Amino acid sequence: MEPSVQDIGIAVKRLQWRHHTEASKRLSELGVSLPQWDVLRRLHEAPDASLHDLAQRTFQTDQSMGSLASRMIARGLIERVEGRGRAVRHAVTPEGERIRKAGAKILESVLSESLSPLSPAERSTLHKLLTKVGEA
Repeated sequence: MEPSVQDIGIAVKRLQWRHHTEASKRLSELGVSLPQWDVLRRLHEAPDASLHDLAQRTFQTDQSMGSLASRMIARGLIERVEGRGRAVRHAVTPEGERIRKAGAKILESVLSESLSPLSPAERSTLHKLLTKVGEA
C-alpha cells in the first residue's frame, strides 16, 4: 500500500525529531544547545552574516536570534564586530570555534548512525528527493 502524504510528512518529522533529540543530548556535553551550535556553524559558513541573516539561516525569529546572540556573547562563544551599515554583525571566538568543531563531530556521528541502514546510493537518492521537495 502506498503511504499517504501525511504518512510521509510524519516520517520526515519523526526523523527530524530523532536527530534533534540525540544531537541536543550529545551537544549538552559541550555545554551548548543545538541552536547555539547551529549559530556557530552558520557564522563559520557566512562570517559576514547579520543577525537577521543568522535568524533566517537558523530558522529563528529576529527577536529570538538577538536573545540567543546575547547569551552566546555572555558565554564567550561569539563577539560583536564592526561591520558595514547599521546591521549588527558577530564573529566566532576561539572558544566558539573549538565548540563548533567538536559539535561538528557530534552531528556527523548522530547523522551517520541514523542513516547507517541506507546504502550510499539510497542516501544519495534521499538527499536528491528531500532537496527537490524542499526547494519546491
